[in-house]
Amino acid sequence: MNDSQAVEILLVEDNADDVDLTLFALHRAKLANHIQVLRDGAEALDFIFCRGPHAGRVLKNDPKVILLDLKLPKVDGLEVLRALKADPRTQPIPVVMLTSSQEQCDIVESYKLGVNSYIVKPVDFAQFAHAVQKLGSYWLLINRTNQA
Repeated sequence: MNDSQAVEILLVEDNADDVDLTLFALHRAKLANHIQVLRDGAEALDFIFCRGPHAGRVLKNDPKVILLDLKLPKVDGLEVLRALKADPRTQPIPVVMLTSSQEQCDIVESYKLGVNSYIVKPVDFAQFAHAVQKLGSYWLLINRTNQA
């Protein structure tokens, strides 16, 4: 993957409907040209740390933001977040927990582990699309990171 193919948004989501809605909202807002979608936490870790089927990827091509579901197959979102924030190479990547869980313990644990934002998915499509557009605008256009 060369620099022109660097992933801007990594979406880690196992629900196909939520993937479709998120992609629709991001494309409609013209926010990201390069979005990588992964369906489980194990695949997300392989992608992020350039191993397994993603061994050819260059770690310096980190996404600008990771939209991470909490309830994922194989490895849950909290474990993915824990691994990301424990590694100095990936610690600066902004992570937004985009989940349907409103459980206080999930929110508290996410922030303890270093999540940058915790968003509960709205049930209504228009609200969901609006929330995703705002997320994309902030993390891709407004926020400044220390990444080169």
